[in-house]
Amino acid sequence: MDIATLYNANLNNIITAKTAIDTLFSAFGKHMESWQHEVADKLSVSHWTGSTSVTAQGRIGDFGGELQAAHQELSFVSKALANAAEQFALAQSHLVNALDDAKKAKLNVAPDGRITWDNEPTSPNFAGTGAEQTATAISNRITAALNEASHADQEISTRLNHFAANASNGLDAATVAKDQAAEQVPAVGTDPNSVTSWWNGLTEDQRQRLVRDQPDRIGNLDGVPAIARDQANRITLRQARQDLQIQLDHLGPEPPEKIAGMNGAVSNPDHDEWERTKALLAEKLAGSNAIAKRLTTPVDGTHPPTYLLGFDTIGNGHAIVAVNNPDTADNVSTYVPGTTARLGQISGDIDRSDRMVSSANTANKQARNSRTTSSITWVGYDAPQSLAPEAMDDIYAKNAEDKLQSFQRGLRATHEGQPSNNTLLAHSYGTTTIGYALRDKGLPVDNVVLIASPGVGVEHASDLGVDPSHVFAAQGDADPIKYSPPLEVSKAASNAHDNLLTWGGFMDNPDHHLIHGRDPSVPDFGAQVIPTDPGTGHSDYWKDKSTSLEAMGKIIAGVPLS
Repeated sequence: MDIATLYNANLNNIITAKTAIDTLFSAFGKHMESWQHEVADKLSVSHWTGSTSVTAQGRIGDFGGELQAAHQELSFVSKALANAAEQFALAQSHLVNALDDAKKAKLNVAPDGRITWDNEPTSPNFAGTGAEQTATAISNRITAALNEASHADQEISTRLNHFAANASNGLDAATVAKDQAAEQVPAVGTDPNSVTSWWNGLTEDQRQRLVRDQPDRIGNLDGVPAIARDQANRITLRQARQDLQIQLDHLGPEPPEKIAGMNGAVSNPDHDEWERTKALLAEKLAGSNAIAKRLTTPVDGTHPPTYLLGFDTIGNGHAIVAVNNPDTADNVSTYVPGTTARLGQISGDIDRSDRMVSSANTANKQARNSRTTSSITWVGYDAPQSLAPEAMDDIYAKNAEDKLQSFQRGLRATHEGQPSNNTLLAHSYGTTTIGYALRDKGLPVDNVVLIASPGVGVEHASDLGVDPSHVFAAQGDADPIKYSPPLEVSKAASNAHDNLLTWGGFMDNPDHHLIHGRDPSVPDFGAQVIPTDPGTGHSDYWKDKSTSLEAMGKIIAGVPLS
C-alpha cells in the first residue's frame, strides 16, 4: 500500500459491492420462502409414500438447510464488506489528516513518504526549528495509516476467499456455525467462562482476525487469554495515542482569559473549557505514552514482560497492566489503587506492581521455591478524583463491583494448569472498592490485602467471603487515614465547625469506624496486621526494602509472614 493508492481510493466501490450483496440477500430470502411454500410444504402434505418418498423428503430437508446456510453466509459477506469500507475509510482519513497537517507545517511529503522542508530562516516557507520533530511524528502517522489500509486489504481478501471456498465446497449448518461463532463477539458482561469456551472454539485465523478487526472489544473482554488481550489493546493504544495527539494539535488557539463584562473584565468560560480540555487530553496522552514505554522496555531483572489487559480513553481513561503473564504465573496479584487513580496517573501504580513482583520473587527465593508471580495494576473503574466530596461517597465502589468480579472470574477462566494463588490487594479508596465487591458479589481470590484503608463496608474480616486468616491489613503510624471519621460524624462535625482530624484520634470511637466502615487494621476487625516501618505515611508502603513491601511480597508469594 502506498500513499497515492490510499489517498485516491474510491471507497464507493466497496459500498456498491455491499449494496449488491444486500440485494442478493433479500432476493435469496424471498426465493427461499417461495421454495418452502411451493415445494417443501406441499410435498409434506401430499399422499406420496414409500421408500422413494422418504428419500426425496429427506433430501429436500437437507436442501432447505443448505439454502439457509447460503443465506446466512451472504449476510457474513455483507458484514465483511461493511467492515472493510469502515477500515479503509478510517485509514484514508488518518492519511488525509496527516498530509493536511504536513502542509500546514510547511513540510513536503514525497510519493514514497519521505518528508523534506525548508531550513532557511529567511524563506517564506521556513518550517521552523521544530520541523524535524514534527516531520517524525507525521511520518509515523502516515506509516500507521498505510499499515491500517494494508491490514484491511489483506483481511477483506482473506475473508472473501474464505466465503468463496465455502460456497465451492458446499455449505451446511456446521460450516455456517463456525463462521457465525467468529462473527458474534460475546457482549461485555458475559460470563467469563462462556467467553473462554467461545474463544477456544475459534480457529487461530478467526482469533487473529477478531484481534485486528475488533481490538477494542477483544482487548477488554474478560475470559479472553492475556496474550490475545495484550495484542488487541496494543492496537487500540497505538490508535489512541495518535488520536489524542491529533485532538491536541487541532484544539485551536487559546481563547483570552478575560472578556468584557458589565462591571469590567470577567473570566472567559471558553478559556476555562479550553484549558480543561487541553489538560485532560495531555494527561491521557502522557499516561498512554507511559504505558507504551513500559510495554516496549527491554525485559531485564527489574523490568519483567508487561501485558496490556484493558485500555480505553473514556472519561479519565482506564487501563489494566500486568507485570508477567497472569495466565501462566503461579501467583497472581491484582492491585487496585484508590483516589485519583486514572489513566494519566498509572505510571506510578505500574511501578508499584514491579516492586511487588520483585518482593514476591525475593520471598520465593528465600523459601527455596521457583514459583512465578504476576502483579496486575487494575485501573478498570472510575475512581474518585478528590478526597472531598468524592472519596467520601461509596458510589464509586458500588459502580466497580461487577467489573471487578468479572475480571477476577476471567483470571480464573483463562489460567493454564493448576489454579494460581490469587491475591486482591488495594490501597486507600481501592480497599473500599474491593471490600464492597467481596461483600456483595463474592470474588474467587485466596488472599485479601488492605493497605491504608478508610473502611471496606463490613464489620469483620469474615464478612468478606474469604478465610479471615488470609485477610491482611496495614496502617502506618504517620498515615492520616486513621483520622477519617464516618460520614455522619463528618457532617455533624463540619456543621459544628469542629476539627475533623481530632475526631478519629481523640474523641471516643469505640467501634473504630472510619468513613467507609471499621478500620481493618484494628484487632476487632480480625485481619492479620502487616508490620510497617516507623514514620510510614499514606503513600510510603511501597518504599524499597520497607517492612510493608516485604510483607506484601510474602503474601502474594504464599509465604508465611513469620
